[in-house]
Order: sequence, then C-alpha cells, then structure tokens
Amino acid sequence: MRVDLFDFELPAERIAQAPANPRDSARLLHVGEALADVGVRELPGLMAPGDVMVVNDTRVLPCRLTGKRGQAKIEVTLHKEMGPDRWRAFARPAKKLKPGDTIAFADGFEAAVAAKLEAGEIELAFNVAGPALMPALDAHGVMPLPPYIKRGRDGDPADRADYQTLFAAEPGAAAAPTAGLHFTEELMAAIAARGVEVVTLTLHVGAGTFLPVKADDTTDHVMHAECATLTEAAAARINAARAQGGRVTAIGSTALRTLETAADADGVLHPYAGETDIFITPGYRFLAVDRMFTNFHLPRSTLFMLVAAFAGLERMQTAYAHAVANDYRFYSYGDACLLEPNRATWTNQAS
Repeated sequence: MRVDLFDFELPAERIAQAPANPRDSARLLHVGEALADVGVRELPGLMAPGDVMVVNDTRVLPCRLTGKRGQAKIEVTLHKEMGPDRWRAFARPAKKLKPGDTIAFADGFEAAVAAKLEAGEIELAFNVAGPALMPALDAHGVMPLPPYIKRGRDGDPADRADYQTLFAAEPGAAAAPTAGLHFTEELMAAIAARGVEVVTLTLHVGAGTFLPVKADDTTDHVMHAECATLTEAAAARINAARAQGGRVTAIGSTALRTLETAADADGVLHPYAGETDIFITPGYRFLAVDRMFTNFHLPRSTLFMLVAAFAGLERMQTAYAHAVANDYRFYSYGDACLLEPNRATWTNQAS
C-alpha cells in the first residue's frame, strides 16, 4: 500500500510533552462503528467478566548516553542487547566514528565501537558487563524519550518515573510501551473487580520504533526486530479464557505484535521466545486479539498502519480527525483509544 495513505495533519500543540496527572485521568476515545468520548477510568466498564487484558512488562533503561571520542561529543541511544557487554545503538554524529574508537561517558565507564552498521547504527562493546552495566546506565544515562518530547541534554528527572509503566519488571527496553503508561493501582483494582484477568508478556521495545517509514510503499519497508517472550503459562491462560468466550484486549501495539507472532493459524497461542519483526498493515487477518487499547500515533508510522489494519483505515482517519478537532493529546504522553475490530477489512494476507 502507498505510505501516503497513512498521512494526516497534526498541529504541534496536540503533541503531549508530559503525561496526564494522575495517569488514569487521560481521555479515552472508544472507536467502533461510532465514536464515544470517555475517559481511561471508564475502561473497566467497557470490559466484561472473563475478558483478558494483556500487558507488556518490559522496563525502560536510561540508555541515552552522552560521551566524547577525543574532543568530539557523541550521543548514543542503546536499543538492542547483543551480549553482556554489547549493545547496538544509534549514534549522533555516526560519521565521526570508526571501529576501534573509544567513547568515554564518565570516569571508568566507556565503550569501544565494535562495528559500524547502517543508517547511523553502531555496535558498542562496554568496559563493564552484565549486572555492572545497569548501575552505570542508572548513574550516567537519561531516559530515551522520543524526539517529539522536548528535553534538555540532561533530561528531566520526572521522566524516570513518568516514562515507566506500572507493569515494568524486565529491563531491556529503549522505549516505553506507552499504552501501559495510563494504568494506576486504582485502575487495576477496578479492572480486577470487574472480573478481568491480567496476563503479562515481554517485548523489549527498540528505538527503531521511532524510525520513519522512508519507502513510498509498505512492501518496501523493512521492520526492525525486537525481542519478545510469551511464557507457556501466559499462553495457556489466554487460550483458556478465549475458549470460554472471553475477549483478549492487547494493551498497546507491543502486546498485540507479540500475541500475533505467537499465534498459529487457528489463533491458538504457543510459548514464544525470540525476535519478532512482524509488520501489520491493512489486509492482515488478526488471529489472537479481539480489542486493542493504544495511544494516538504518528502519521505515516508503522503504528498507525497497525491500528488502521485492526479497525479499518477510514474508521481510523475519522477517529484521528475527531481527536484533533476535540483537543486530544497525541503520542507517548498523550491520550488513548480503545479500538473495536473491523473484521470486514481483514483478509488472509498481510502486506
């Protein structure tokens, strides 16, 4: 499909620079055959006893580092762990780097450029490894906020908490699974009281999630790969609930993509541990997910393509136009929408 079909105009003032406070006070657009303006706190009432809510428990690392190669300032954002001391990273400016160069981030904390890859990407070998690397990142890194959230080089201390979900447990993400940012202990208690089961999986979101789609056609775009895990116990719980008529609501695109990766042709989930680069565009037949709770996404992005595949492109274009006209807040720290499936637009093929 032509990528320009997924373009839309978004005024800059609609891009949220901080989250709602409290988190569950954000607005919620319920998107089905009609649109309904509600709030995130009303989500439990939009679910039914026996439903399953699937959340991503990845934890964002403070993985944006600023250092020096000689006198040249270098900024790197780690996005994929390759070993105890090795990470792939996006570097700025990458053209100043070559294999063998050393980037010093602080006294006793540095990394060598092990390889130059493509599109500003490098592989780094740190002088500390495994458990010792995490305290170094905590001490010297900042949260890897997306470029549309404006912060100084040293970041904002509030983002250490704000850009982390309630479910965060497994460290490894270079970006937050932002749909999960709306949930509070109070909201989770209301969801549990409704009789909804909560199941966790893990997908370590990579910084590649923010890379623009540069191709003119979706068939020419190469999706970035991310590490995902669905345990045997989690798969069994979801399968059992669905067999009894419960609906599966994916909290965010990361949970949805993991479930679709782990599903067989009949929609049965199986344990999964590995990389996924599933790229979902209109025409995809969803196998494992019945509803989707997600944020408002960038134009021409793989995420907007995914929601257009789930709910229908025309329906999502209408929903986003409504959201802009009614002052909804967009992107990572913005408001949310609950999407009902538009199965009439699904086929057996993914583009």
